[in-house]
Amino acid sequence: MTAIPALADLQARYADLQGRGLKLDMTRGKPAPEQLDLSDDLFTLPGNRDHRTESGEDARNYGGVQGLAEVRALFAPVLGASPDRIAVGNNSSLALMHDCIAYALLKGVPGGARPWAKEEEIRFLCPVPGYDRHFALCETYGIGMIPVPMTADGPDMEMVEREVRDPRVKGMWAVPQYSNPGGETYSDATVERLARMETGAPDFRLFWDNAYALHHLTERRPTLRNVLDACAEAGSPDRAIVFASTSKVTLAGAGLAMLASSEGNIRWYLANAGKRSIGPDKLNQLRHVRFLRDQGGLDALMDGHRRLLAPKFRAVTETLARHLGGTGVARWSEPEGGYFILLEVPEGCATRVVKLAAACGLALTPAGATHPYGRDPQDKLLRLAPSYPKPAEVEAAAEVVAVCVLLAAAESREAGGSGQVAA
Repeated sequence: MTAIPALADLQARYADLQGRGLKLDMTRGKPAPEQLDLSDDLFTLPGNRDHRTESGEDARNYGGVQGLAEVRALFAPVLGASPDRIAVGNNSSLALMHDCIAYALLKGVPGGARPWAKEEEIRFLCPVPGYDRHFALCETYGIGMIPVPMTADGPDMEMVEREVRDPRVKGMWAVPQYSNPGGETYSDATVERLARMETGAPDFRLFWDNAYALHHLTERRPTLRNVLDACAEAGSPDRAIVFASTSKVTLAGAGLAMLASSEGNIRWYLANAGKRSIGPDKLNQLRHVRFLRDQGGLDALMDGHRRLLAPKFRAVTETLARHLGGTGVARWSEPEGGYFILLEVPEGCATRVVKLAAACGLALTPAGATHPYGRDPQDKLLRLAPSYPKPAEVEAAAEVVAVCVLLAAAESREAGGSGQVAA
């Protein structure tokens, strides 16, 4: 075990960092400008007078709530469904998740006896550490949240299968590939158990947010069991709704969002969405088809993202290893895809690390964001987002994080704590 430097030495290193005048931000997984540049050709597409779809439809006009057939065909392999069981919206998959929850609350879902809002209480299972925007949706609509610990294979299925027998549990969040923020990919066994588990609510829904299905950081490609197939085979075809988007593929503010599910769920979604809008931006859908073309074009674009992102992730993990390796004060993930690194610090120290980093000019995601209601009961987990800063800034930010972790751990030890992460 490498000894933690003395508190006075760490305070001196920290003061040096404060004097550098840094202004860095690792709060959110935003694509860097260089990543957005990869899709600059979208600005010239679909091109003058190029507004007809494959079927001859005029993409400038109203209609087409389900989205263009050619877009649905292009992304069918990503979503794991046939084009007729896919709907394409505008740029935000979070908006589609929001709408599905709102429709469920107001109208109910197939298989349910009444709108969810008519129930005395509803709850969602929330894998933790997890995605703060999922939690925010539940909190906004008064949906109770039950934290479920993550494992290397996905959520703790013993707990999931126990809790889901409660008829008040109407749904569950999942980021099944390169999970946010830990980077786990659900095992086949986990997907099978989610599909086959007995639920107390007949209208239970699995919100399958496969946001990082294409976002590989290495040459290795995990195989994620098709949840729609698994649910259909288990006799629960309506259980899962799969979400994805091109927000981190093309242009984050001008991408495409998609959902896929059973025939019944798609009919339900389109019936409600057709009241909300007369149709999405079909010209943007058309320009995406012209730009991406086919699976080969999509793969080539994602290789470009990987070349830009992978060095930044290596810079963080290598810097953390250089400064923290062997000290016992931290553990961190080394993801093979996705947008985040999960950092574990000594219990009670995460909030202090964020505060120390801010005083050095580094903005981090607030401690607690990995848990429902923004409260990590052990105050030990932090989400690092290396994508947006420049490579040199990423290394500088990681050094700040490392020194702040060491300082917080030393302070904890001085106050009588262990200053170590649990074994």
